[in-house]
Amino acid sequence: MTFQHPPDFLAIGHITVDLLEDGTPMLGGAALYSGLAASRFGLRAAILTRGNFSKHGEAIERSLADFAGEVDIIVQDAGMPTVFENRTIAARRQQTIHSWAGPIDLSGLPPAWRSSGIIQLAPVAQEIEPRQAGQLSPAYLCATPQGWMRHWQGQRQRGVVQLRSPRSAMSLASRIDGLALNAEEHVLARDLSDSVARRGIVAITRGSNGVRVIDRGQPFDLPAFPIHGVNELGAGDVFASVLFLLRARREPTLRSARIASAAAALKVSGGGPESIPTREQVEEFLESAATIGRH
Repeated sequence: MTFQHPPDFLAIGHITVDLLEDGTPMLGGAALYSGLAASRFGLRAAILTRGNFSKHGEAIERSLADFAGEVDIIVQDAGMPTVFENRTIAARRQQTIHSWAGPIDLSGLPPAWRSSGIIQLAPVAQEIEPRQAGQLSPAYLCATPQGWMRHWQGQRQRGVVQLRSPRSAMSLASRIDGLALNAEEHVLARDLSDSVARRGIVAITRGSNGVRVIDRGQPFDLPAFPIHGVNELGAGDVFASVLFLLRARREPTLRSARIASAAAALKVSGGGPESIPTREQVEEFLESAATIGRH
């Protein structure tokens, strides 16, 4: 692990243990999906997180060690990991938090990492205090605000997750260059979204209905790629990180969004974090889609 030089891409947020419908545990969290996507697109990526993954057995620890071979990971000590259970009830996802790893201390970042090329704030459960982000000085600051919107009874105990307006994040609005959220979150975060959209880029993902991108006040819609879904967990995070890293490197907005949509589609067609595609795989997918379209 290299602390002396800033990574190209730094994701901050809880790596989680996600319990699937059948109870199988799998590593997840926006920071993990985003960091791996950046790495597989050729960037030197890093993650700052907090948790205790030994609580969920050797398979989870092995998975984390495997991913640490691709991405530099700093894990701040905790008594437990953040654990989510996701169930589909009446065609809607119900999310329950079983345990919470606690707040991430941004002062624990290596000094060089605070000026990483791209920093994505990727909270999933109120683990990042927005005011602490003043310590960060990236060339490009982006965020997926879902974790600032999630609340549950007791906040540190098990409970069903509800969404609320991310008022605490408004202090960062003038600094955020890129923001990505889903349609339900956008309804509750319109003030934050509108503020960022005036000077940066905002993406509103809508599942099979595609994505709306607002680039410095100019909106456009992009359809989703038709693909058989297997596991949608993390697809929005993959879309967001790929969009952000391409825009940070000055690739055109429409092309960036199309590549990000293709990366998300390939993620959905696979399983967990291991199914996040490389840029080469995404380019091959886009070429195949273009060939089919010409016929």
